[in-house]
Amino acid sequence: MGMLLMLTTSCKKDDDSNNNSNPTGQIPVLATTAVSNITQTAASCGGNITSDGGSTVTDRGVCWSTNQTPTIADSKTTDGTGAGSFVSSISGLSANTTYYVRAYATNSNGTGYGSAMSFTTENGGSGGNIPVLSTTAVTDITQTTANSGGNITSDGGATVTARGVCWSIGQTPTISDNKTTDGTGAGNFASNINGLTANTTYFVRAYATNSNGTGYGSAMSFITEDGGSAGSFTDPRDGNVYQTVTIGNQVWMAENLKYLPSVVGPGTGSATTPYYYVYDYTGTNVTDAKATSNYSTYGVLYNWTAAYTSCPAGWHLPSDAEWTELTDYLGSDAGGKLKETGTTHWNSPNTGATNETGFTARPGGNRGGAGAFGAIGIRGYWWSATELSATDALYRGMKNNGSDVERGNDDKEIGFCVRCVRD
Repeated sequence: MGMLLMLTTSCKKDDDSNNNSNPTGQIPVLATTAVSNITQTAASCGGNITSDGGSTVTDRGVCWSTNQTPTIADSKTTDGTGAGSFVSSISGLSANTTYYVRAYATNSNGTGYGSAMSFTTENGGSGGNIPVLSTTAVTDITQTTANSGGNITSDGGATVTARGVCWSIGQTPTISDNKTTDGTGAGNFASNINGLTANTTYFVRAYATNSNGTGYGSAMSFITEDGGSAGSFTDPRDGNVYQTVTIGNQVWMAENLKYLPSVVGPGTGSATTPYYYVYDYTGTNVTDAKATSNYSTYGVLYNWTAAYTSCPAGWHLPSDAEWTELTDYLGSDAGGKLKETGTTHWNSPNTGATNETGFTARPGGNRGGAGAFGAIGIRGYWWSATELSATDALYRGMKNNGSDVERGNDDKEIGFCVRCVRD
């Protein structure tokens, strides 16, 4: 097989024909960045505009109030124009007061907002006061876990004896709710949150306790993963029905493609002529090939030329960048989150398999360059639409004894499986 690539490669051609452009007639889409540098009267925040909605952003900034849903009718900053990231300086605040802030962006279609975040201004921070701290952004969110933490910038004049994060489904969690305990003293700390429920909105904030009481950072909300939103799609070319799953911002087929306009045995191969294979089938009769259990279980193996054009209308062979978007979204152990559980199809031990995404990756093996089938039950390989050279293209692979997703390249005449992603 081709060797694993360790560096980002440049491609001979880009497959941009299926990429979505910004929709027209929409308001901007954006996120609010974490609140920092909180004092008695000021703070820093900002936003990241990921889509201008098809019209130029003419105004952007953050708005805030003591109400939970601030708008541009409340106090606001004005921080330039256009899409992308920006930083905002908030001033004129009152000490020891809880505020809510969210980023905004305006185009000709209206104003879009990021999610609201709460923060509490400092109370003076000298002796006899509670600690002053901020909450760290929530990361590595799964169905049941997440990571956060805090930064204690003032101990309030007394030693911090307990610190951590607290969380609940209510918007203002306290140490009476679920909490972690992560050491003592001022400074930065990290917290691991466990025991969460899938597809649930939580609020989390850092806390620190001294002899004067407990101080809190601003509350942040996050939503645990739901295992993907399931659906289905019928291929009008042959009537095959595919389960689909939404992972992040992508919609994937949740099973391998079965489109089979013709079939050949493993001894026939080419890097330029499209060929289609069904594992362990050596004939040329499509009806007979479709009657095999390997076809119904693992779908079809395609050389790269066949794979590139085999997805139905409205779907396409994912580019290397789209595969990367998927694995980056899933983070560590992405392969385990994508693999079907158990050992019905994967050989033991099927390391790390949780299938929490609903992607249900199965080990369909390959048609090798030597003209033979191999690795069924052990390995799964899926083509990307990205060429590495005139003879090679990039793929993704998973194995029964690991939970990672391999990124490699191989000859275009090799037969791999195909997963289509929606345009």
